[in-house]
Amino acid sequence: MKVIGIFTEDFRFFYEVVQRLKERGEAFVSLGKEGKVPPSVGVVITTSAEKHKVHFSKVVDHPDPQTAIDLAKCMLAGGVHYHTIIVGIDPGKSTGIAVFGEGKLLSADTASSPERVPEAVVHLLSCLKYDRSLARIGHGDPTRRDRIIRVIWDAVDEVEMVDETGTSARSDRSDIDAAKRIAMTRGEKVKASPKVRPTPGELRDIQRLSRIESEGTVTISSDLATQVAIGDISMPQAVQFQRKKPRSSDE
Repeated sequence: MKVIGIFTEDFRFFYEVVQRLKERGEAFVSLGKEGKVPPSVGVVITTSAEKHKVHFSKVVDHPDPQTAIDLAKCMLAGGVHYHTIIVGIDPGKSTGIAVFGEGKLLSADTASSPERVPEAVVHLLSCLKYDRSLARIGHGDPTRRDRIIRVIWDAVDEVEMVDETGTSARSDRSDIDAAKRIAMTRGEKVKASPKVRPTPGELRDIQRLSRIESEGTVTISSDLATQVAIGDISMPQAVQFQRKKPRSSDE
């Protein structure tokens, strides 16, 4: 199997690419200062300033490390037509994402918020050839889970909810490992995009976090906390809105 080659003297870019590849268990080869490409390499990641030094047919020079990796993986998978692409999603605070094509791991990543999930998924799907796409999402953390289902609803052909009960303890798994496990587990088809319903406890916690965000000067209202919980606005936006509002009884 061909692997990714890395050619750059930009230490920061090299470090970020290597760290992401290691975190995801991706095989890669450092091409050193000479840039000689061995037969095991199928695509080379480099910088735009150094691209002219790489004498190879498949080269990626995108400045963002994760995007560069995704583009490189697309090139490695080029020409393959998949029957089904499965996207496994673990809806934790750091959302794990794993994309499989016919049982082969094509990409693994994390997203900082539910609304960033489509960005991580759609970019890869856009450069793959497939007949059907299926997203499988863990049933835990209902609010984040339903936010994710809502934002990816139009990006995939079908969504399944996977019951993770009985799997290994959460402390023993990374977010990405959990996403891989979810992707390989059959779930129950989700028939309609759900309405996000945050719990009173979640809203109180968001209000607590708003005090931290504002360094103790503001507690956002329950209405603004609801908007944060369902992903309509960010915490900094909510704090800014609250500063402009008169004080109310639920602050």
